[in-house]
Amino acid sequence: MLTEKNVMTKMETKQLNPVVLAFVGDAVYSLYVRERMVKSGGGKASDFQRAASKLVSAQGQSVFLDRLLPLLTEEEAEVFRRGKNAKKATKSKNATSLQYNRSTGFEAVLGFLYLAGETERITQLLSVADDEEFKAVEKKLEDLLGTKVKISSGAKKGKIEIEYYGNEDLERLLDLISRR
Repeated sequence: MLTEKNVMTKMETKQLNPVVLAFVGDAVYSLYVRERMVKSGGGKASDFQRAASKLVSAQGQSVFLDRLLPLLTEEEAEVFRRGKNAKKATKSKNATSLQYNRSTGFEAVLGFLYLAGETERITQLLSVADDEEFKAVEKKLEDLLGTKVKISSGAKKGKIEIEYYGNEDLERLLDLISRR
């Protein structure tokens, strides 16, 4: 893993082929997704594998990139462009060329940041997915329950707050939840 002795300078990292950066970035993103899933709670390895495959696929990354690209620094955006435009030896089996090229750019950025020792920046960028994911889950719960829902997350646990308006509304919510 990354130690201070293994960190490359940004100049050294920029000189690497963007496909090589993407090779490292693919592992970084895959580990991030897998770690997040395992820490989120129970499940079987096969369930985790199926879910992780969807998230780390070129299609899954392409959706996430729409939210991430505006947050990239100029330097990161340049690495993304280099990765996206790089000539690749392989083609994606399950994604369009555009999705595959964008995911290669995204992975190149993660590889660049990782090799340069910028792990806090990786966490900052990838936390955008968590924020968006929580908002989407809040919206689904609000639609399902017909009331305001707030999800907050800590390092190891989270909290779901469900608003209700009187005893009758509380009974309605309990009925909805118990039917599931």
